Amino acid sequence: MSEVVAALEGVTKDYGPTRALDGVDLAVHRGEVLGLLGPNGSGKTTAVSLLAGLRRPDGGRVRLAGGDPRDRRTRTRLGVTAQQTGMVDVLKVRELAKWAATHYPAARDVDELLAEFGLDDLADKQFGGLSGGQQRRLTVALAFVGDPEVALLDEPTTGLDVGARRSLWDAIRRYGSGRRAVVLTSHYLEEVEALADRVVVLGRGRVLAEGTVDEIRRLVGLTKVRVRVAEDVEFATLGPVAQVERRDESVEVLTPDADQLVRGLVRHEIGFSHLEVAPASLEDAFLALTDDHHGAEGPAADRAAMESVLEVGAPAATDRPDTTTQSPDAQPRR
Repeated sequence: MSEVVAALEGVTKDYGPTRALDGVDLAVHRGEVLGLLGPNGSGKTTAVSLLAGLRRPDGGRVRLAGGDPRDRRTRTRLGVTAQQTGMVDVLKVRELAKWAATHYPAARDVDELLAEFGLDDLADKQFGGLSGGQQRRLTVALAFVGDPEVALLDEPTTGLDVGARRSLWDAIRRYGSGRRAVVLTSHYLEEVEALADRVVVLGRGRVLAEGTVDEIRRLVGLTKVRVRVAEDVEFATLGPVAQVERRDESVEVLTPDADQLVRGLVRHEIGFSHLEVAPASLEDAFLALTDDHHGAEGPAADRAAMESVLEVGAPAATDRPDTTTQSPDAQPRR
């Protein structure tokens, strides 16, 4: 296994009487794209904010590039997607990129970076004159301007059309395939499926599963059966069923035993056609793993912190007292 460039080691994080992270171990390796998944209240946002140096753990240790992410010099080795609303509308794209580059000791060539993200034709255009998708591409590009060892990409392709999303995927792949690492969070699970070398699933402040996408799929032991039936069918009477979803003329069934389900259709002489059997998707596996691990939501303190424009050279945010700080990841302590 390659070198660990960022890690949570036995980390706990409390917000007053609630616990957001409960003894979490998480390692990010050089040269990988790590997909970090979890439902609301899972601890995902708190984990990312700790890696970014925006919070300190109450227990355990957080490491980034061999140092503490709350240290000013260590944070120059980190890139984070910025909030679009924090940008100055009258500044041009190249000006914003050059300004961001001043926060890093070994920044990349700005024009080269803009070309890599398909923004070179927009270099002399004001930020306020860009479309929403173009603005989003720029904020993601700026996460890489300092040539950081670790890039934290929080929902990087939100608001992009299919073509722009796939173009951005290519840029992320190129970055994560070398000596650097990318931590990716996304509600587009097909995006994580396409990009991530490894996936960590959080629920109620704990690691529920980790491994490659294929390993996560196999872990839940489910198969997807898609079929058209000539009548209403109670699939649970045919075999073990985890989920049934009707889609137009077809029915999609998640089952641990596809053979038994199909035999049940034949045995009960139920007319069917267009039968397809396929492995469960990452989304199917994610929903199965997290079905009982959704948490209560609170005021979005950590989300607001992550969405601020992260000035890499500036000191990290100071934690508020636990009696007043809340998080969407916080869970009642048990």
